[in-house]
Amino acid sequence: MGQGHSTPTHPSPPSPLEVKFYYAGLPSSPLLVARTCTTPWEAPRGPEAYRVLKEVRPVGNHPLADVWEDNLALKLHALLDSMDVEWTSTDVVRIGLAKEPSAPAPVILWIGVFPKSLSGDDGVAVVYKCRELLVEFDIADVDVEIRESVVTRSAGPGPKLLKPTRSSDFTERAREPLTTTLGLPICAQSTPCVEGTGGFFIGEGEGEGGNAERLLLVTARHVLFPPDKNENSHFERKSDSQPRYNVRLFGDAALNKHLESIETEIGKWKWLIQEHKRYIREAEGKDNRSASEKRQKYEAELDKAQNMMEKVKTFHQYMSTHWAAPESRVLGHVVLSPPISVGSSSKGEGYTEDWAVIEIDASKIDASNFSGNVIDLGTRIPLDKFTFMMCPNDPWGALSFTYPFDRLLRLSGTIPDDEMRHPTTALDQNGQPCPMVIKRGNTSDVTIGCANNILSYARNYYNDNDNDNDNSENLTSKEWAILPRKSNCGPFSENGDSGSVIVDGCGRIGGLLTGGAGGATSFSESELDITYATPVGFILKRLQEHGLHNPHINPVLVA
Repeated sequence: MGQGHSTPTHPSPPSPLEVKFYYAGLPSSPLLVARTCTTPWEAPRGPEAYRVLKEVRPVGNHPLADVWEDNLALKLHALLDSMDVEWTSTDVVRIGLAKEPSAPAPVILWIGVFPKSLSGDDGVAVVYKCRELLVEFDIADVDVEIRESVVTRSAGPGPKLLKPTRSSDFTERAREPLTTTLGLPICAQSTPCVEGTGGFFIGEGEGEGGNAERLLLVTARHVLFPPDKNENSHFERKSDSQPRYNVRLFGDAALNKHLESIETEIGKWKWLIQEHKRYIREAEGKDNRSASEKRQKYEAELDKAQNMMEKVKTFHQYMSTHWAAPESRVLGHVVLSPPISVGSSSKGEGYTEDWAVIEIDASKIDASNFSGNVIDLGTRIPLDKFTFMMCPNDPWGALSFTYPFDRLLRLSGTIPDDEMRHPTTALDQNGQPCPMVIKRGNTSDVTIGCANNILSYARNYYNDNDNDNDNSENLTSKEWAILPRKSNCGPFSENGDSGSVIVDGCGRIGGLLTGGAGGATSFSESELDITYATPVGFILKRLQEHGLHNPHINPVLVA
């Protein structure tokens, strides 16, 4: 909230003990921010002290009821907005002592605000301004209290994912993880501290593009069944009578990081608004043409900044209200995941088998918001730079990549295994094979790398004999290797990107990201020099061998 609201006549904000225990007895025990009632709060004292418990009651007959709706309430909201209060609710209730149920309880104008959004000092200024507004309506016997509170919806499975839209502002970047495009940040409900990325959608049935009875999402198994927390055993849900192994959108860290990024953006716009106001003040009172033009310019910029901040604040409230509760973020449940192994399948390709299939709940994705397998290329890399990075030898010829007009790269087809080894789509400045690939991951977002035409090998060490491959402790797997585009571009992937789909500029799926190789020191353990992926052809074949009926990558949902 802006500065300068407090006055010397106002009392001090509540003490830490009062903040914590003032609403003792209420179901959520919300934290008090400020109040107008001047009756001192008495802290429990002595070795056998008990908290004084309160309860919320209906108002009943009171003059405030006649002026509240569409009148006082609207002016109250306008007042709160003018003071930059991030309020979540305004209620009129009675709050009395639980031990005195028949005693008259005072009427309270009860304002909820987002946690940690309003200081005690600023809160005192706000409640007294609200009290002045009440007096204007001849309401003199109602006190005002502010508490930290978030509005949630208790019923139902939570909100749907959003449909992707095109915009270049911050709200679009904030929306991306909540849309149906690929790169969804996911975790198992049982292990919210382990996060990864949803890979690509598949359907079942005869012929690609047929209507899908259920929508499935492929990711890496170790994202949902962390090896250090789960047995490496086959998982399959064959009937509704079996318990669900739920998958959530956003792990704990990813959700907090996303909310913090929105809060940071709000802070940036608040600062910019204050700067524009300062520039306008400096130009006021000057009659010359230059000052007038500057003032008009900054007034226009101020309007834009204020509108943008309101959009970001509205989205922050939407995110906090509809997506904060863990149950609202349940995306679906695992239906199939074989144990992690190396060299699986009868042909013995030697690839790492590390995948899981999630059935998406229809309450999250249906025909109204599903766009198919698409990657939102985002706004972090500008169009011209993105095109140049994808076509290093012929950036403006765009022989192997055309930037989509709506930023949504639609996936179609797969890169054949033979082409991975003998690429023909792109050459570098030296005429060497240099197929550029794209991924969008939970941690590092959209990145561009170069697929190596020579597959790598990785040695996998096991401390026990859970793996079925000859009970060997040391197993070697083949990996489709993705390299950083250039040394100054950073790694292609980071921890948390496992499960991402890797595609070429034509939108063909190449593989599923499972890991990588990097330094062993604590400083560099999260930095990967090479990213490893399992070819999609192998995964689709294994899906069918495990019982999925003609899995394909072009599912279509119907209303």
